[in-house]
Amino acid sequence: MLDRPLRPSPISSTVDFSAAGVQHGFLRLPYSRDDSAWGSVTIPVTVVKNGEGPTALLTGGNHGDEYEGPIALFDLARTVKAEDVSGRIIIVPAMNYPAFLAGTRTSPIDRGNMNRSFPGAPDGTVTQKIADYFQRVLLPLADVVLDFHSGGKTLDFLPFCAAHILPDKVLEARAFELVGAFGAPWSMKMLEIDAVGMYDTAAEEMGKVFITTELGGGGTATAKTAGIARTGVANMLKAAGILKGAVVSTETTWLDMPDGDCFSFAEDGGLIEPLYDLGDTVENGDVVARIYPVGRTGVAPLEVTAKMDGVLAARHFPGLVKPGDCVSVLAAIVG
Repeated sequence: MLDRPLRPSPISSTVDFSAAGVQHGFLRLPYSRDDSAWGSVTIPVTVVKNGEGPTALLTGGNHGDEYEGPIALFDLARTVKAEDVSGRIIIVPAMNYPAFLAGTRTSPIDRGNMNRSFPGAPDGTVTQKIADYFQRVLLPLADVVLDFHSGGKTLDFLPFCAAHILPDKVLEARAFELVGAFGAPWSMKMLEIDAVGMYDTAAEEMGKVFITTELGGGGTATAKTAGIARTGVANMLKAAGILKGAVVSTETTWLDMPDGDCFSFAEDGGLIEPLYDLGDTVENGDVVARIYPVGRTGVAPLEVTAKMDGVLAARHFPGLVKPGDCVSVLAAIVG
């Protein structure tokens, strides 16, 4: 059976990515539904281009209940001036726009998790169509990619900027250079539980410099975490040679997630009692949390223990957990 040629993306853009100046517009995806027969999903986008230089693709709202990125990027889109740019900045404050409007991790349209949907499909679900547009149109334009994340409604993180250990050590070194320039209080050599279908993986496989963040959680932002995002994106753009000005020097502590022992998961559901707070030092074998059964009184809690020495880098956020939920993430201080 012959392979069919890949269909063009159904998404059109109201901005010209090759034109000089500042443009604000939309990525328009036709979406016929009960309340709008010829409706669309219209994803806000800004492109700023001036002269020669690299291209940065900046994204937030990959998950719709994470807000530091959208705050920093809507603000940057509003304030950045073309004369301060050498190259190009493409800003998409809310990649999974339906999820962002709903305040949910996944899309309310198709339950699609944008960060597990790559490379996407032009004839797939709404989420897959958006992923396909990034895969085939936006990522090829980029030299540097910054994708903002935080813990959403179910996790809380130390505020860190991160990149991955890569087979390409030149690419890895450049990514960690920009992580350091971002200037979050913590900087992470990050391990993913499952990298299949991730935006990160799609960018790295194209040879793009990719960095990301986890800047808090609980389904909201704070003044501190939003400020880290705003300062960090400007620092990264300056270090990449795209935005004029000096990098604001800040102190960061480097962390490493060496293997799967970083993660602890709930084997039963119930009421969680954290025994350590974010940033606390934990030793191998320490009980990091207790999970109390809630169906009856008088039953001993399940103890969740650490499998390595380190600091508590992330924890489950709501008071109730389900079997299989991530309870805690540890990381080792490396500098």
